Amino acid sequence: MNKRKDLGQHFLKSKTIAKAIVDGTKITRNDVVLEIGTGHGILIPYICKKAKQVFSIENDHSLYLSTKSNFYDYSNLVLEYGDGFKSVHSFSIFVSNLPYSKSRLAIEWLLQKKISRAVIMVQKEFAEKLVSNEEHKSISVLANYGFRIKFLLNVRKSNFFPVPEVDSVVILLEQKKVIQKILISTVNRIFSYRRKTLQNILKQFGINSTSKKRLDELSGDEIIKIAQKIIRS
Repeated sequence: MNKRKDLGQHFLKSKTIAKAIVDGTKITRNDVVLEIGTGHGILIPYICKKAKQVFSIENDHSLYLSTKSNFYDYSNLVLEYGDGFKSVHSFSIFVSNLPYSKSRLAIEWLLQKKISRAVIMVQKEFAEKLVSNEEHKSISVLANYGFRIKFLLNVRKSNFFPVPEVDSVVILLEQKKVIQKILISTVNRIFSYRRKTLQNILKQFGINSTSKKRLDELSGDEIIKIAQKIIRS
């Protein structure tokens, strides 16, 4: 079994798409960029050409060593080994082609950061759920509250190795507001009771209500207001 494929790691091999991803971030010479998931470094030349400073973090040690040996001569690049989601770097722009399994984690983490925008590659189905009006998910409610979401690019699975089973989408997240961790956890907890009526959901938090509505009958903003009410109570 291919260990990296098993972990959900699929590496972009198209330089044309790599350039398009970076172009979509609209990086300027004033921007500090954080990339989580360096991989083989396909984005690095394009990011470094535009940015003031680049931090790229990889948690696979062999990939980190390989990439470090290939990109040692970029003066505005800092390559690091470790968990990028524990990074303490300040940055204005986030760029990433993470394993699909990390998409939700990345968005929840970014919601808590003061940034300008992020460009990430996600599974096509995940991207569609983020903007769907048919059925709410906690991550779609949170993402749309904190970001303006735009689809930048469809990427066919043939552009990766090993080839994944699904196509991908590059999305742009433009920050509207920073969200506190307590709001994220409260919305997630609300959705753990999604089969219940609002009356029964609020009962779990010690709040009285007579509403028989269910979460799918509410807008994302209404769900956020309910979460804020729970936090204040």
